[in-house]
Amino acid sequence: MENKIALITGATSGIGRACARKFAKAGYRVILTGRRADKLAEIESELLAEGAEVLILIFDVRDRNAATLAIEGLPQEWKEVDVLVNNAGLALGLEPEYEGDYDDWDTMIDTNIKGLLTMTRLVVPGMVARERGHVINIGSVAGDAAYAGGNVYCATKAAVKTISDGLRIDVADSNVKVTNVKPGLVETEFSKVRFHGDEQRADNVYKGISPLTGDDIADVVLYAAQAPAHVQIAEVLVLATHQGSGSVICRH
Repeated sequence: MENKIALITGATSGIGRACARKFAKAGYRVILTGRRADKLAEIESELLAEGAEVLILIFDVRDRNAATLAIEGLPQEWKEVDVLVNNAGLALGLEPEYEGDYDDWDTMIDTNIKGLLTMTRLVVPGMVARERGHVINIGSVAGDAAYAGGNVYCATKAAVKTISDGLRIDVADSNVKVTNVKPGLVETEFSKVRFHGDEQRADNVYKGISPLTGDDIADVVLYAAQAPAHVQIAEVLVLATHQGSGSVICRH
């Protein structure tokens, strides 16, 4: 049987880029999507140099038409996606809800919820028809309970949990698996994006603690994907050692 195909959204940095490397190293053929062509070209070159099979798709998951054209236009040899990693997502702002930015809200909801749903809708019917496949959604500890300033972002990740649970029920009569991986504090571009490029504020998020890395989460994602056929890892919460919850962090 041909090597399995993994489609990873938001593969330009952080957890997505780490997943691209881990899955390629494990022998998967990888389809990598993202908005930044230059970053996708970098990871493509890196993986091709290591002998991996890579296909790059440049689109924003918020753009349903672009996503549809990209997935429906996959070359025949790339159409049968075995693992969909819905990783594309972001947080913007840390203001009280009553002072939130409308555009930030729209971007988070359109990416974290609607973009994930679009990719699921485009890819999962093929999995169900083939009686095999795995959807791995990157949620967050923020989806378990709100924290100060997290309001809408926390709501989007709570939605990822509910959407994952609902999909798992919907495909329970097939061989398709659904996993929700919920990271805690991970040092990626996440905080830099949240604070609209303010590197000092972003760096302060990780001071006094050894945060998780994109590789740590990618290890969990790959582990879930490689579990035996009869084992479905439904949900995994991954925290840094000195993090007790989404809002409890012990700094040293």
